[in-house]
Amino acid sequence: MSDNAKPGEAAAKVLVIDDSNTIRRSAEIFLKQGGYEVVLAEDGFDALAKVNDHEPDLIFCDILMPRLDGYQTCAIIKRNPKFAHTPVIMLSSKDGLFDKARGRMVGSEDYLTKPFTKDQLLQAVEQYRRAVA
Repeated sequence: MSDNAKPGEAAAKVLVIDDSNTIRRSAEIFLKQGGYEVVLAEDGFDALAKVNDHEPDLIFCDILMPRLDGYQTCAIIKRNPKFAHTPVIMLSSKDGLFDKARGRMVGSEDYLTKPFTKDQLLQAVEQYRRAVA
């Protein structure tokens, strides 16, 4: 049982979508240390299948990915009524206002700049878990 889950409550399931193996692995380690269940996807197409299969409580989505970028991936997830209320946090190495605004336009809740720290990642999960709980 995780530190964040109450007795009898399942740990939150977090999907991390990033084409960088390094980012996926570090996010996985940080989230597991925080007591969360982690699902990894390496691009938007991979993520869409995993969203349906695993029904995550929260999604971190990289913006710059091959084939299907983060904006397109987020928009497709948010168009599905089943996942319209699942928080999506965009990940980017750029900290630009345009990226943040565009992320909001496709339905993302927040924006995290890479490289992120363990604290930043876990704080984001906690903030949005409370919002949907």
